[in-house]
Amino acid sequence: METADYSLFSTLDTDEVTVFADLILPIPVPRLFTYRVPRGMADLLRIGARVIVPFGKKNSRVLTAIVAKLHNSPPTAYQARYISEVLDEYPLVTGYQLELFRWMAEYYMCTIGEVMNIALPSGLKISSQSKVQYNPDFDYPELLTDFEAVLLAELKKQPALSYDELGRLAGEGTNVPALIKSLVGKQAVIVFEEVKEKYIPKMVRKIRLHRNYEEREQLLVLLQRLEKLPKQQEVVMRYLSHVPMQRSPELNQKGLDKTILNQDDELSQSSLATLVKNQVFETFEVIQPRFADAHVPQAEIRLTEYQQRASDDIMAQFESRNVVLLHGITGSGKTEVYINLIQQALSGGSQVLYLLPEIALTTQIVVRLQRVFGDKMGIYHSKFSDNERVEVWKGVISGRYQFVVGVRSSVFLPFDNLGLLIVDEEHETSYKQHDPAPRYHARDVAIMLAHWQQAKVLLGSATPALETYYQAKQGRYGLVELFNRFGNATLPDIRLVDTKREKQQKSMKQEFSSVLLESLGQNMERREQSILFQNRRGYSPYMQCEDCDWTAECDNCAVSLTYHQRDAELRCHYCGHKEQVPRTCPACGSTKVKTIGFGTEKLEDQLQIFFPDSKILRMDLDTTRAKNAYQQIIQEFETGGIDILVGTQMITKGLDFDNVSLVGIFDADRLIRFPDFRATERSFQMLTQVSGRAGRRAGRQGTVLIQTANPQQSILQRIIQNDYIGLYEEEIQERQNFNYPPFSRLIKLTIRHTDKRISQQAADRLAAELTDALGSSRVLGPEEPLIERIRNQFLYDILIKLERDKVNVKAVKAFIQERINDILTDKGLRQVSIVADVDCL
Repeated sequence: METADYSLFSTLDTDEVTVFADLILPIPVPRLFTYRVPRGMADLLRIGARVIVPFGKKNSRVLTAIVAKLHNSPPTAYQARYISEVLDEYPLVTGYQLELFRWMAEYYMCTIGEVMNIALPSGLKISSQSKVQYNPDFDYPELLTDFEAVLLAELKKQPALSYDELGRLAGEGTNVPALIKSLVGKQAVIVFEEVKEKYIPKMVRKIRLHRNYEEREQLLVLLQRLEKLPKQQEVVMRYLSHVPMQRSPELNQKGLDKTILNQDDELSQSSLATLVKNQVFETFEVIQPRFADAHVPQAEIRLTEYQQRASDDIMAQFESRNVVLLHGITGSGKTEVYINLIQQALSGGSQVLYLLPEIALTTQIVVRLQRVFGDKMGIYHSKFSDNERVEVWKGVISGRYQFVVGVRSSVFLPFDNLGLLIVDEEHETSYKQHDPAPRYHARDVAIMLAHWQQAKVLLGSATPALETYYQAKQGRYGLVELFNRFGNATLPDIRLVDTKREKQQKSMKQEFSSVLLESLGQNMERREQSILFQNRRGYSPYMQCEDCDWTAECDNCAVSLTYHQRDAELRCHYCGHKEQVPRTCPACGSTKVKTIGFGTEKLEDQLQIFFPDSKILRMDLDTTRAKNAYQQIIQEFETGGIDILVGTQMITKGLDFDNVSLVGIFDADRLIRFPDFRATERSFQMLTQVSGRAGRRAGRQGTVLIQTANPQQSILQRIIQNDYIGLYEEEIQERQNFNYPPFSRLIKLTIRHTDKRISQQAADRLAAELTDALGSSRVLGPEEPLIERIRNQFLYDILIKLERDKVNVKAVKAFIQERINDILTDKGLRQVSIVADVDCL
């Protein structure tokens, strides 16, 4: 692995030899850029440090780059520009991370700049803002319009103004870019970039007694002097009650949060201000971590006999294998096993990364982990602000956080001493990044990261991905199984409700079968909770005219618009386009426009009608956009404040509620019939996971009701029997027969263009060239995907299937990239976009 060669500078006379740096820039270009290091910076620069550099025509852009290599060889193809500024005294990116960036760029067929751009939190990337200032050398006032002259006179009074500030000064309706262009052309102003680092430490204003009053004698004199000013004396006494400086004088220098003294009446605030003015108190600021020290008492974790046996088996298998799969049924207590292993790794001085598929899952598990690890644990996910993520990043480097729990982006954190990586619910599709590049899978990246750091990986799931279970059965991974529910809780009773028959009998009420409604009512009488699962958000999937069959469709995508009743609008879930709900049909003018189908919002509304006295809440993307929305919903449900929770797949992922005894599942047939080779596997995983939310308390069996129009489907019988092994054996044979993973690797190429003809032309040419070289059995397509137009771009897919043991995958990827480059350099096809998705899902 490449690390900084610090000896370079001890043997180099930097006055005579020029130092160059190869930099990773956060842009989609396939190579590093070489910049010249100014002599004054040569001793400061380290591999992995961030620098600011100019980029683009006439240095029009300012970018944050990472130093990847230091050397003495100037570039031959272009003249090297100078690095503008060094941001870090110590590297914020480790050698392991740089190695990971290189591997991901090659494996996932993207650029190292794209990897860097998604790996670094935004707070570590510099932003630049254009500023305008008066040109002191301006000598041609006769060139100015009257308006420009007035504006320039105001600008002379300011050091500089941003574009927005200049716009406010010029007044509403002013074309600011045209105005600036005119002033620049007349050489009246100078435009420059003000560079700012996005990360801003959290500052707290504190207050302390002036040093003159730290001694007891001076303090007594002060209090006597203030006897005639009782309000001021009260403020001093209040300060001393919080800061017992007579016992420990050094406490005064630490001071007191100013808000503590300011929290009472306005008179005391005025008195405090007077005391500061008279130098009795002094104010100062300190940096405060955004994650306050929890100091949670350490809870003791006691494993059951089965959990202890599983933990021991995992440790034993780690002796000979680097990756172990823990296959444990829902409710078996895998989290306690994880905690036991984390404690062992931390006690050995190693770092630990615990990956979870989604923020919804982190909310509940984080609380359990904090009871054990307190403030030693860092949390990292996208709902945190830029500043919060930067603090966790720097906390890993400083050693404050030896243990981090987070979502897929956590694999990019700057670990350098990993001992254990846990990937919980490893089968989850949320671990796969779809846009933008790199389109990586966090589970696979975690395994590579562990390989470089000689760490161990534990994959956990009740319903493992078929590829993962296959690797375990082949002996490449270790396998430990845990088939006893924690506390002797029993698996739920799963029943199928025939909606086709209920419709014939006219016993369905809206989307609810009579069986489900009756069970919900009985559950509430017992004061027990219910969860209802429907994997569609919104009120209805589409609106349609009864007279002419017109359907509301997105202007930019080939999809119907989803009706959201609360906001009274139609939305596209692909591009975000919104429309008002039409009162009449736009095609024929009919008033018979109705909603078709149902989503979580509609179920919530119907439940309010059926059970008006119940507390019903919805958990989907629409209700959880705010930072703490997940946590608030889960906490309310945990404390019994909600009777029925309606949600999408985010309620399936590892949530643990003791009082849930009923789970209802809608629209199971749509999941099963989805046209994808993984549809059966995914349906089993999703329906089994959501079923596992029921009956997790010992001594009470939960009930799961699956509404289906075809109860005879074999996949539903396997779910009832919790027969993962049977599913695996059936599916793995199908995969082998048709050469799908794990027997092959898949690469999907998506061709996009706003002109359908050009998109098809590029797709046909690319497919033909690939077929000539790889054969028709390995290249499928091009074909239009299910949704053939998104954001006004027409799509074509080419699927490449490569045998695992017969093909040099690295060479094939290089060949594919060459063919893509040929098309993108064709004059008639330059505007085409081609996206490679390696190991596509």
